[in-house]
Amino acid sequence: MSDAAQSTAAEVRAAAEAVKTALDRHLAAVERRSGEDDPAVYEAFNQLAAAAETYDELLYDRYDEVTPFEIPGAEDTVPYTGPEEPNTVSVLIRRDYAVAEPQRLLAHAQRIEAADDEGSEASGTVHGALGLLFGEFEPDEIASRHKEFGLEEGDSTLWVTAADEAPEPGEWLDAPFEDVDPQHVICRFDVSAVFDDDIDDDLEDDLVPTLDEDEDEDLEPLDADR
Repeated sequence: MSDAAQSTAAEVRAAAEAVKTALDRHLAAVERRSGEDDPAVYEAFNQLAAAAETYDELLYDRYDEVTPFEIPGAEDTVPYTGPEEPNTVSVLIRRDYAVAEPQRLLAHAQRIEAADDEGSEASGTVHGALGLLFGEFEPDEIASRHKEFGLEEGDSTLWVTAADEAPEPGEWLDAPFEDVDPQHVICRFDVSAVFDDDIDDDLEDDLVPTLDEDEDEDLEPLDADR
């Protein structure tokens, strides 16, 4: 902001109150969340981020002070340019699995095959067993029972995209993910081990003590008789 339009103390105070209100709304949404991907929590998060960013800007403009809030910059997100009142939404899901225990997978496939009593031999190969597994169970059930089937979870993501009109029946079946416009994504939810690694690294940095060379030299040897 320019000096001519410098924030007033009242504006800074109002922005601070808005942050407090947004915090209360976010906590309430979290307490009432209906599941891991509750859109109300996502919306409350965005409102809190916007309120914190406004407060940060006004505080710096008026008092030359900053906050400890870390607000994602515009370069970190793709701006939404889709319809304000979408008439249709698409839910795009990708889940990756590693075949961690092939024998366990094959054993499940053989049981499925025996129950169908059709006499095929698809269960004898890993790709055939995977076909039987995903043909028998819904993707959500496989996600919840993946270890039982000999699978190990990899990255997963869910995108919700908006559009003005619903596509014609069969229009995108040949290439379901080809024409996704990132700027029409209303929200997305990502799961990856890389996030856990970041948390673990931070915890290790906080918990593992370090010794200076001088401190190390001052340590006395352990008494073996004690």
